[in-house]
Formats: sequence, structure tokens, C-alpha cells
Amino acid sequence: MATQTQRGKAFEYACLIAVEESLRTYQGVRIINSNALTIARGFYEEFQFTDPVLISKLDRAARAASRIIFRLEPQLQNPGGNEPLYLSIQADSQGIAGDVRDILCVRQQNGWEIGISCKHNHAAVKHSRLSYTIDFGAQWFGRPCADSYFNTIRPLFEELVELTRQGQQWSDLRNKAGRFYMPLLDAFVDELIRLNRTYPGEIPGALLRYLLGRNDFYKVMTMDRNRVTKIQAFNISGTLNRNSERIRSEVNIPTLIMPTRFYDIRYKTNSQNTVIVTCDNGWTLSFRIHNADTYIQPSLKFDVQLVGIPQSLHTQIEPWET
Repeated sequence: MATQTQRGKAFEYACLIAVEESLRTYQGVRIINSNALTIARGFYEEFQFTDPVLISKLDRAARAASRIIFRLEPQLQNPGGNEPLYLSIQADSQGIAGDVRDILCVRQQNGWEIGISCKHNHAAVKHSRLSYTIDFGAQWFGRPCADSYFNTIRPLFEELVELTRQGQQWSDLRNKAGRFYMPLLDAFVDELIRLNRTYPGEIPGALLRYLLGRNDFYKVMTMDRNRVTKIQAFNISGTLNRNSERIRSEVNIPTLIMPTRFYDIRYKTNSQNTVIVTCDNGWTLSFRIHNADTYIQPSLKFDVQLVGIPQSLHTQIEPWET
């Protein structure tokens, strides 16, 4: 059975080809070869033989995405002499380094570029892990966690190390939420609040910047059940939606305002593994902690979702072709 990662990679390739095929008849377009491109193309071509229905959905979703982006980015269809257009797929390591864009569209001649993040039937933002060796404050904000945080979580991870050594599975544990999830979430929330008090006005925006990446991008999401593609424009630095000489976009995309305050941080109602972080300027985040592995490992993973977004976040939904 195809994994979410394999389908996601195939969707990246479908989006790349949708852009290339739409533009190549009247301007120069070059696809940059890379290992990331080879991997994505490999999954796409494999599904062409094993799951043609999936490929049909990916292609239609990708073509819908390209139609939206063409309306928002005049420089794609109007090169103004800045040819060729270079298309590439980025390695996953770029996401770890803070660039969540999967596809880049670049005009080297005038220094213009946009990025696209491709999501197949999900909308999660960056996944992160917590462990005794991970200083999330330093990694996320450049502000180290206090010793008290590590002193609190050390016994939890020492127990997980021992269970890992024994080769136990998460399904073998009783009350894993009470033993591990909630104590670790409590420590995480306490340290997040401490960092926010120590560096007032800095942490909420840094948190969103860490999760969304350091570059502006379009988030493309397939919605197979509804046969539509959804796009959100994360225009934080104002680099999206630029004119092509005198040609303007059909729609003006506003620059997003980052949060500066935490309004509330608490457990989701009736949940033992999810914390809701509510900020100003319309941002709300859900942090769900889970094991993500069959066998116990001495780390736990966050599934982070944007459950509240600013009204100014430009969002469009495009139906697939029939």
C-alpha cells in the first residue's frame, strides 16, 4: 500500500509537470535535475502502473493548482524577457533547515522566485520531535530552554530509553497518555510560557516563523473527496504576487501580520495529547503529541495544525476539471 510520503512525492512531481506543460509552448522552461526530482518522478511513474486512478486525481489537482497560481503570479506567464524559467524540486533536508517549499519556480535573470508546498489530503505544518537531547527553545527560537525543563523531562525519557532497550511496543503500554504524553506536554507548555515571559513579544512570531519556514510560499492541498484544490498564500515577507513589468495580478495578496502575544495555551477539550495555542492577529495552533512509531523510541513527535488563521490569509479553492 502506498504511504502518505510516496503519494506526497508523486504529487510534487505532478505539480511541477502541470506548471511546465502549461508554459513550455510559449517560453523557455528548464527542469533542474536532482536526486529529489528523481525520487518524486519515480513514485509518480510507479503509480502510473499500479494506481492510475490516483495519478488521475493528482494530475487534475495539480492542474487546478497551476491555474490558481498563474492568476496570482504574473511573472509565470509573462516572462518579460527573463527566460528560461527554472523549475526544481527541493530535498527534504531543506525543510529541516527551515525552507518548507517543495517546488521552486525561479527566474535567475531578475532574481524572482516563488515556492510551492504540496500537501496530499492533509494540511499539517512542520513536524517536530521532543526528546531529552533536543533543546526546542534553541532550535525553534534561538533561545535555549532552562535547566528546569530538562530536569523535568529527564525521568520520562530515561524510562523510554529502558523500554526501548527492552524492545517494547507502544501498544503494550497502559495509560501512555498519563505516563508520557501529558507530563511532557505540561513541561513543554510551562517552558513555552517561561520563554514568552523572558522574551516578551518575541516568541509567538518566532514560533510561527519556525513552523511556516523562513520563505514565503503557496501551500497547495488536494481535497480528493470534494474534487477541488485549495491554495493558501503565506505572504509574510511580501515576496509573493509581484507584478511582471506593467502586468498586475488579478488579485492582490496582503502581507500577513505575525503574532506578538499568546492569548491562551491549554489542552483541547477532552484530550490528553493535544494543546491549543491561541495567539493574537488571528493565529491558533494545535500541537498533538504522538509516538509515530510501532516500537518505543526515546522521543515523541508533534503533529502541528493551523486551526485558526488570519482573515487576511489569501485562500482560493479551484474545482478540478471534469
